[in-house]
Amino acid sequence: MVKSMLNAVNRMCAHEDAGRFLLRLTVGGLMLFHGLHKLIDGVDGISGMLVAKGLPGFIAYGVLVGEVVAPVLIILGTFTRPAALVLAFTMIVAWMMVGVNITGQLDKTGAWAIESMVYFFIAALAVAFLGAGRYSVAPKYS
Repeated sequence: MVKSMLNAVNRMCAHEDAGRFLLRLTVGGLMLFHGLHKLIDGVDGISGMLVAKGLPGFIAYGVLVGEVVAPVLIILGTFTRPAALVLAFTMIVAWMMVGVNITGQLDKTGAWAIESMVYFFIAALAVAFLGAGRYSVAPKYS
């Protein structure tokens, strides 16, 4: 009985392309909120952090590629793998800018202080490994 029930659940949930689509919507959609915030409020804060580390402030505009362009491509499912790798790289840069010193810490609610950066990094790698799947604007280029 248990085996037949597990087989039924496995058959019901065996929709890999739907899973890829949901993962793309989640990763791209949630990251896009971060990017829209920077589109609306600007990248001055990031620019200031870069200058403080001895880097040119203008490279702060690169965050718009990682947090706006890449998520939109991921959501649409076109150039999905390269876009996901750009997003993963963006999370490495974010960690280097603000997360290195808090990597071993918890935040005030008890979560890992860099939890969201790690989530986006790992999820972006998962999207890069899985590709867009069938439910995408341009599956040929995913």
